[in-house]
Amino acid sequence: MSMRLRLSLIIGSAFVLVWALAAAWMLSDLRQQMMFSLDQRLVASARMVAGLLEQLPPLPVKGEGTHFSAEQLTIPGGMACQVSSLRGEILARSHNHPDEPMQSEATGFHDQVIEGAVWRTFTLDRGDVRITTADRQVEREALNLSVLLAASVPVGMALIVCLFLLWLGIGQGLAPLKRMRDALMRRDADSLQPLQIDPLPSELKPLLDSQNQLLARIAKALERERRLTGDAAHELRSPLTAIKTHLQVARMTDGAAREQSLAHAEAGADRLHRTLEQLLLLARVEGSLSFDDGVQCSAEQVARLAIHDAASGAAERVTLNLPQDLPTTALEVPSVLAIAALRNLLDNALRHAPADTPVELAVRIEGRQVCFAVRDHGPGISPDTLQHMTQRFWRNGNSNGCGLGLAIVQAIVERCAGELKFDSQPDGLRVELRMPLSSHS
Repeated sequence: MSMRLRLSLIIGSAFVLVWALAAAWMLSDLRQQMMFSLDQRLVASARMVAGLLEQLPPLPVKGEGTHFSAEQLTIPGGMACQVSSLRGEILARSHNHPDEPMQSEATGFHDQVIEGAVWRTFTLDRGDVRITTADRQVEREALNLSVLLAASVPVGMALIVCLFLLWLGIGQGLAPLKRMRDALMRRDADSLQPLQIDPLPSELKPLLDSQNQLLARIAKALERERRLTGDAAHELRSPLTAIKTHLQVARMTDGAAREQSLAHAEAGADRLHRTLEQLLLLARVEGSLSFDDGVQCSAEQVARLAIHDAASGAAERVTLNLPQDLPTTALEVPSVLAIAALRNLLDNALRHAPADTPVELAVRIEGRQVCFAVRDHGPGISPDTLQHMTQRFWRNGNSNGCGLGLAIVQAIVERCAGELKFDSQPDGLRVELRMPLSSHS
């Protein structure tokens, strides 16, 4: 169901309900007023006949069967009149009076069934005569129905016109949405330029802004993926070229030169393998894949496992400082990601610090976060370089890394609501990695 039809049905139904209640109230009041007016006509006719009788000669006492025409008694058409004595003797009646006499013992209004028809009567005593005027109930209802129909037709026509105008108004109000739809349908599949639609109601501007923000994020993501593809192709081509070159040299040589070329080729393959593993981990972290394997680790466990997985042959250079009151609360971050992030920080520190200097890892609890502080004793990094450290495939100097370690750490921090800070000093680089603790003890 379209939005226009849905809105029309909802608003139209409410509109019809309100109009129907108002019309029912109005018609009910109109009916009461009509019946009251017809009753007043009976009263006025009876008083008119009484005034006329005072001007006419006295009626005979035995007036049974004496008839006056409606014109003589000035009775409006469709009404009947009966004049009787106080003892019930009929002295006169109009020619349209029913053959059966009307009951007139009590004054006032009464409903009587005469000759199978319902009559509305009014009896008035004036001197020694009793005047009764009456009209048929069916004629009263017919008159009332004609008045109600005459009043209902304009109301019904007005309601239909209002519903039609409501349909047109809703369509006009939804026209900006149609323009947005048409603008999106006219765009090319690869077009990510912001939508420009003017004029636009203020209620739709947040929708347009959200749409443009989504397009901007998609464009940024595509650009990032294109750059990643280009950088990855370049990074993978270099070790592959080196491996191919060393294998060709090994094929053409013998002895120590052959063994050295094969060793270089194996080192290149190891570097290629590490780069592929880092690329896969980065893709998983930035994607929607879940890392929750049901295993939860405390801050101490994460630190020890990260040291164990650090660069082979250099883990003994890492000095771990743990407070005595370190709680055993598990981290909110999946253990795989927490260990990978801290391991990459340790690898980076071990790679850039002199081989004879230690790397310090301190763990402390700050509120509902655990802070892993990694410090090396290397030459430090210039302030202008710090902002590039988490970029993909960025390397400082002649580093033999793939340039993805810190980018993965940054992606994990963004995914897990953590925090990453760099502080370069003349005596080395300090990195703080903060991760949330689990709310369940």
